Amino acid sequence: MIDIRKLKELIRLMVANELTELDLRDDQEQVTLRRPGPEQVTQIMQAPMAVAAPVAAPVAAPVAAAAAAAAPAEAAPDEGLIAIESPMVGTFYSSPSPDKPAFVSVGGSVTADTVICLVEAMKIFNEIKAETNGTIEKVMVNSGDAIEFGQPLFMVRPA
Repeated sequence: MIDIRKLKELIRLMVANELTELDLRDDQEQVTLRRPGPEQVTQIMQAPMAVAAPVAAPVAAPVAAAAAAAAPAEAAPDEGLIAIESPMVGTFYSSPSPDKPAFVSVGGSVTADTVICLVEAMKIFNEIKAETNGTIEKVMVNSGDAIEFGQPLFMVRPA
């Protein structure tokens, strides 16, 4: 059986070197690791979402239809907003610790150097900066959520 530390190191090397597949073999062990490449993530994100939840919970279908009908009315206020996207895959944290306030909240002003959240990837907490000036209009994820590369985290109205 492969040592978990070796496996974690292999995963870290894959991420650091942007590898999508790794296949190692020796006399005693064989390890094959695969992760989606950028083009596959884009395809996954653009693919229509076929969710079985409405089948399992028929009550959700009318709610989804009402949300879809309300979406065009909400689209107008979103015009001109800039999305701050995740630069990596990981876990989103809105504050430096559970007992501390969030880095930013709706209505708060940000500059390019403002730390807006932390993303934990492989036990490392990475500070994410706004990289734009403006006002936070929407927070798109909840603290503790798993996030993907390129996923919108905040919507900002530029200053």
